[in-house]
Amino acid sequence: MSILLSSISQGLLWSIMAIGVYLTFRILDIADLTAEGSFPLGAAICASLIAYGVSPLWSTAAALLGGMLAGTVSGLLHTKLKIPALLTGILTMTGLYSINLRIMGKANITLLGKETLMRIMQAYGLTNRTAVLVVGAIASALVILILYLFFNTEIGLAIRSTGDNEAMSEANGIHTNTMKIIGYMLSNGLIALSGALIAQNNSYADIGMGIGTIVIGLASVIIGEVLFRNLSFVKRLGTIVIGSIVYRLIIDLVLQLGVDPQDIKLFSALILAIALSTPLLKKKRKKDPLQFKNRWKKGVN
Repeated sequence: MSILLSSISQGLLWSIMAIGVYLTFRILDIADLTAEGSFPLGAAICASLIAYGVSPLWSTAAALLGGMLAGTVSGLLHTKLKIPALLTGILTMTGLYSINLRIMGKANITLLGKETLMRIMQAYGLTNRTAVLVVGAIASALVILILYLFFNTEIGLAIRSTGDNEAMSEANGIHTNTMKIIGYMLSNGLIALSGALIAQNNSYADIGMGIGTIVIGLASVIIGEVLFRNLSFVKRLGTIVIGSIVYRLIIDLVLQLGVDPQDIKLFSALILAIALSTPLLKKKRKKDPLQFKNRWKKGVN
């Protein structure tokens, strides 16, 4: 029960990052590695401001804006300078490493003894785990509600149309480059917001906390898609939250089995590989169950 509650509370905080990854990966059909830089950017901005005595709420909002700015840079590099999406993410991620160090002034900032959103909740009599659960639930619910409303506006529909068929969207007068920049901005803003919340939960921000972020985000998205298929947009966002919780539960169970924490990145990559291959395996099995079984026994996929 303790592991389950921990996985749910952690999964809610990480799900905001996964939703950000979903916006570029599935809505815009772009592989954006900026996430590895914007996630610690949000943590760095939030932790630095809290350390200077700024309100946790305003610090979290500043982290969101910082992430949106980073996304705007990636969007401009990709659309205006015509740099491939993969290289754009690598360039921004590399530049953000130095910027994050400048913001923090050192590689690590502790928030021990400082007021955070979780400690504000604890002041109302909640335990630490319950406070994380409440903050994560409120934040993820607000994100899903705002995205649901936004993606039903004219601009939101134009972004979805750009990702579905860019040529057709341009033919219908949609400024696809502008829509991509907005998508980048929203995605990295959410990723930075998640970084800010994780930093407050961990009571520190570290320059290396963004390593493997994109794998965690993709794993959460794919797990949600494997468990639930053919859903509407808002329901899909909900399944990403579930996917994030399932992912954290798997990681927590692996750690409980005595696996060395330094091997956890390897397990993260394995989980993503399994999740990515599951739809293809299910399709083959559904197409010809007997033939699939025989080929599987022979080690042929």
